[in-house]
Amino acid sequence: QVQLVESGGGLVQAGDSLRLSCAMSGRSASSYAMGWFRQAPGNYREFVAGAGASWSGYRIDYAESVKGRFTISRDNAENTVYLQMNSLKVEDTAVYYCAVKSSGWYLDEKDEYDYWGQGTQVTVST
Repeated sequence: QVQLVESGGGLVQAGDSLRLSCAMSGRSASSYAMGWFRQAPGNYREFVAGAGASWSGYRIDYAESVKGRFTISRDNAENTVYLQMNSLKVEDTAVYYCAVKSSGWYLDEKDEYDYWGQGTQVTVST
């Protein structure tokens, strides 16, 4: 059984940085694509960033709204994916979820993800 545990959320000011972590257990992460999604109150859950699995060449993708500010990385030895968030904005406030999937080329396809974490709150204040 795959389990995902996110950490690193918190309350920061606009312009600050945060680093989220997602630890995967139960399977080897190298064969899973790993993604970050977020959901603000009243909004749908949206794609933030994804890191493909070995079978896709570990490709990377970002939502346009975070390109140049967020960086996703994965450490297969630690079964962990990270999301470095710089230059945070108030509109980045949301619950951030980690998810993994074993197939499917497109990293932003939310419905293709098989397992989800419980989420970690990120709040950015002015």
